[in-house]
Amino acid sequence: MGNQKLQKLTYLAMMIALDVVLSPLFRIEGMAPMSSVMNVLAGVLLGPLYGTIMAFVCGVIRITLLGIPPLALTGAVFGAFFAGLGYRLYPSVVSSMVGEIIGTGIIGSLLSYPVMVWFTGSSSDFYWLMYTPRFIGAACIGSVIAFLIWQKAKTIAVIQKIQRLYKGVSI
Repeated sequence: MGNQKLQKLTYLAMMIALDVVLSPLFRIEGMAPMSSVMNVLAGVLLGPLYGTIMAFVCGVIRITLLGIPPLALTGAVFGAFFAGLGYRLYPSVVSSMVGEIIGTGIIGSLLSYPVMVWFTGSSSDFYWLMYTPRFIGAACIGSVIAFLIWQKAKTIAVIQKIQRLYKGVSI
């Protein structure tokens, strides 16, 4: 049993490392589609709990090391949770994609308003739907990329092993 916990932590650490390294590289100004790619893949592979942990740790790392505002947390954490929940309820990568779009694109974007008002100390520069178009755009772009990656990845034996380890639904 201890071996399984170590494997889970190792795979989680690899997903965190991929997210931290790839998100700043493949970035569109004001959008982070690679974060959405990782959320969808984590939702399918790791499930809602570990996917959310991955997104939270990545957000904290990006905030502290890269100087990104708290938007790194508000968008990614909810997207990862709903991507994992979507896959858990309806085992399809499309369900994970829908969860990512709802979590990041809608919930994360709306929660970003009060967080940024608190962070900057000013509400005059912000309005409630300010982040919604960019967050939905990034979530849609990232979800489509994740779908394309998943079509090949789901055939790889080690990916199937990771999915079984986290009690994901077999392919």
